[in-house]
Amino acid sequence: MLHKNLKPFPDDFFWGASSSAYQVEGAALIDGKGPSCQDVKEIPEGTSDLSVSVDHYHRYKEDIALMAEMGFKSYRFSISWTRILPEGTGKVNAQGIEFYNNLIDECLKYDIEPIVTMFHFDMPAALDERGSWSKRESIDWFAEFATVLFENFGDRVKYWLTINEQNMLTLVGPVIGTLHIPEGTTNKTKEIYQQNHHQLVAQAKAMQICHQMLPQAKIGPAPNIALVYAASSKPEDVIASQNFNVIRNWLYLDAAVYGVYNNLVWSYLEENDATPHVTKEDLTIMKAAKPDFLGINYYNTATVEAVSESDVDGVTGDQQSRRTIPGIAKAVLNPNLVTTEFGWEIDPLGFRSTLREIYSRYRLPILITENGLGAYDTLTEDGKIHDPYRIDYLRHHIEQIHLAITDGVEMMGYNPWSAIDLISTHEGIKKRYGFIYVDRDDFDLKTLNRYRKDSFFWYQKVIATKGQDLTN
Repeated sequence: MLHKNLKPFPDDFFWGASSSAYQVEGAALIDGKGPSCQDVKEIPEGTSDLSVSVDHYHRYKEDIALMAEMGFKSYRFSISWTRILPEGTGKVNAQGIEFYNNLIDECLKYDIEPIVTMFHFDMPAALDERGSWSKRESIDWFAEFATVLFENFGDRVKYWLTINEQNMLTLVGPVIGTLHIPEGTTNKTKEIYQQNHHQLVAQAKAMQICHQMLPQAKIGPAPNIALVYAASSKPEDVIASQNFNVIRNWLYLDAAVYGVYNNLVWSYLEENDATPHVTKEDLTIMKAAKPDFLGINYYNTATVEAVSESDVDGVTGDQQSRRTIPGIAKAVLNPNLVTTEFGWEIDPLGFRSTLREIYSRYRLPILITENGLGAYDTLTEDGKIHDPYRIDYLRHHIEQIHLAITDGVEMMGYNPWSAIDLISTHEGIKKRYGFIYVDRDDFDLKTLNRYRKDSFFWYQKVIATKGQDLTN
């Protein structure tokens, strides 16, 4: 569908960017914060630990001022569970409450809407020791955490996100070190989908609690959604793409929006003796969740072909899309797309396709909570960072949002990854995403000074013109 006249971006569109607590804050075990899974996990070789990160904990005022200078209307960040509840449950840490009160107030001082993610890959280590998401009690643990957040911050935070990229936790969580599999587990698929089920119920319960405690607030999930293409027009490949779409995408949104399991996913789980234990109460809670909007992380599409009996389970390349699942689909590279320095495919048109498909299925407003380019950035002697590749990436994706809006897709905002350079989950600080450069290496903290990249000034202009001027 070609559009001659583009509809404008909404006046209340949330132009901003994102981060997560463990990747930016630092101050990992001070001021009463307990250890999370990120603090105790084995650090990928050649990358830094997270004890300092980019020290946002101590420099948040400077960072928020820079975001305000760019013209941000929103800042999507996460709250560290163990900064609030050091043991995961029980005693509340007053210093943690104070930090997030200050951070939220600093955003509001500049008319930046705080959009808060409740859980972003940082399970309390104390709860991992108690069985993590494998335990049914995890539903209550998360509900307790949610209640504390709503009680303390709900007077100012109007937009909430439940669980970041739950589908990545399920599909590749053990690979990226963010999903705890109990020792001696024989059927890992069953175990993983049981944990996924507990998360689905926990998320639904948090949405219910939010609507009860904060009737004016809005809340939604934040999965990583990307359309899956068939590698060819062969019917077998089309079936494979449908299979992979439900496993990767629709399971999580069907459950969040409608409170039901996708039938193809349930069939797959039955086939693999991996159906989770589901109670009537679980289904009642899931049905009652009613998200107000959908937070969507998008980086790239996936492409698959029919799987053969000899293909084995496995993840290739990045964690976002290249996964072969026996009996489901085999992931392949898309020859029509270019890739980043880190091997991630770039597909702006796939972004529009994904948005159209999500909206046609669920008819809820969409907030982009992540989208961005990880790259090697260089700080010049005169304090500049020239990142035309990032500007190019973001421009093409914003163009596709504009087209999606004209298609009739209800878009709430664009919060790419990331507001500021942060510690990447796999590649440390050398893989940079931010509009703001932080002067540090993986093993040398240097000055931690902040520098405005060329993309900083470009995005400043994009926001000022409400998405009308995307030129360099």
